Amino acid sequence: MKQKSLLLAIFFLFCLSCVKNEEKSLEELEGFNAEGLEELLAKTVSKSWRGEAFRPGRLGGTWHDVMTVEPKSFNHLIAEQDSNTSAVVRRLTDSLLDYDVIKREWVPQIASPQLIVDEANNTMQVVYTLRDDIFWSVYNSNEKVKVTSDDVIFWYDEIEGDPACQSSSYTGQFLIMPDGSEERITISKIDDRSFSFHFPRIIAEPLLTTNMDFGPRYIYEPAKSRGGADAVRNHLFTVAVDPKTIPSMGGWFLVEYTPSQRLVYKRNPDYWDKDSNRVSYPYIEEMIVRIIPEENTQLLLFKNGETETYNLRTEDLDDLIFKGDDSYTVFNSEGALSANFWVFNQNPVNRRKPQYEWFTKKEFRQAMSCLLNRDRINSSVYRGLAEPKLTLFSEPNAYYNPSITNRYLYDTQRALELLSSININRDRRGIMRDSRNRRIEFDLTIRSESSMNQDTALIIRDELSQVGIKVNIRILDFQKQVQQLFSSFDWDSMLMGLSGSNVFPSQGSNVWPSSGNLHMWHPNQETPATDWEARVDYLYNEGKFTLDKNLAQEIWDEFQSILIEQCPMIYLMRPRSFFAINNRWDFTNVYFDNLNGAETRYIFLRQ
Repeated sequence: MKQKSLLLAIFFLFCLSCVKNEEKSLEELEGFNAEGLEELLAKTVSKSWRGEAFRPGRLGGTWHDVMTVEPKSFNHLIAEQDSNTSAVVRRLTDSLLDYDVIKREWVPQIASPQLIVDEANNTMQVVYTLRDDIFWSVYNSNEKVKVTSDDVIFWYDEIEGDPACQSSSYTGQFLIMPDGSEERITISKIDDRSFSFHFPRIIAEPLLTTNMDFGPRYIYEPAKSRGGADAVRNHLFTVAVDPKTIPSMGGWFLVEYTPSQRLVYKRNPDYWDKDSNRVSYPYIEEMIVRIIPEENTQLLLFKNGETETYNLRTEDLDDLIFKGDDSYTVFNSEGALSANFWVFNQNPVNRRKPQYEWFTKKEFRQAMSCLLNRDRINSSVYRGLAEPKLTLFSEPNAYYNPSITNRYLYDTQRALELLSSININRDRRGIMRDSRNRRIEFDLTIRSESSMNQDTALIIRDELSQVGIKVNIRILDFQKQVQQLFSSFDWDSMLMGLSGSNVFPSQGSNVWPSSGNLHMWHPNQETPATDWEARVDYLYNEGKFTLDKNLAQEIWDEFQSILIEQCPMIYLMRPRSFFAINNRWDFTNVYFDNLNGAETRYIFLRQ
């Protein structure tokens, strides 16, 4: 239940619904930011986690939750690219390591690491030793299969390491050598509990590179032997499977799935993670997750006490904070570290479309950033409770540089000048046209659940219409968007986001390098399509191997500067967050902040 994401892997897309908030003037906004914000915070709880130990709780209770979109699968491999599948599957497994963002250090989870550096040969190893008390087990069964190094090695070599499996982690297994050649990070078995990753050269963050989660070898290996990668991706642990047959080594068993209605989990009493009294987490005995796409219905369920938590939208603040009751408590956190963004499709499969010609020019993208009225979005959509995200890295990143910021802020005249520099101008009727007299018109694709973000899409459309650009808002369901992003590539522009906040500069191995399958604007490039992407690839690679902090800062500064200047992803807003939780729960182990999100893993019922 911990709503936290450290690894940049999975995307969340913007969506369309109905407008709720009246726009405020900037003067009203300034007033609210002072007295209004102070009053708002006084009625909520600020409780950031700063490394405190979690206290022992008591067993019992049913946790009621919601998710907006049904899982696509229960397959660990599909979970890499589908956030809803990931939300389900990650409760059944664990990573080798966790990362403490407060102490800025790795914490053993199901394995302990040992780093061995051979400076003479410029190589290194990471040796992991698994815990001796982790098992794949099946609900209501005596069946237990010990988790061993064979599970990890099979997953690394045969799932992530097989390009036919289409794993998002595949490209991260390879390093660029000093001579420009590419070599793979290999893995070998030491014994049943120990295994070693072998690096062909020394890198700056070997634990980040090797940290992973995985599925049960004893099921995935026979499936792949019989039917190859296709069987693993498309026929294993589909949503048609009996959930009670899915093995778990995590804190939960998935025991029921009713399509379009709900999922039910039961606590795993043998889970390795235990409190000081040797009681396994979680303390909750059962979790029921209802599938509720509509946010207003989610709000109603929370107000009726039918769910335990609720992430407040801006339009909910008056109702839940100023007019609320004593059945729940609202926590607040500072502005989010990450932000959604606006991205334009530069994939050459669309080269015959006029949009491709426009989108591949940096001046066009820069002009779009200059037409993005962030103050208006903040006032209308976020009620003044957000700030623009103008940097690539966030504050916790060791190479965050506040001086490297987006210089293409709201300025209509500058936008017109940038467009004119690439021969895009308004005609006598005010319609924007290119040098071939084609009207500047494109689609803005959004997803269909969240009500807050229609305002953003409509503001963008309105601002662009004022300079003669026509934007068509397109609403698609989640699976269709996934298809567009990963296979058909038939979209113009999108509002979307990526989980995580770049705590490490080299996070996003499938996003920033041009070969990555989440290199949104043009994925899976065999060679960089542009000089600037080639330079980003080079800097990303160099930064991964640079141990000298001062030299690394120079590398990552240039990396950030290029991406900010080229505007392939135009970042939007970092909103302050509000999180409500039912008062029937004890809040001793509950925290909420912009580093870790909502920490509820160790929650228990009040006495």
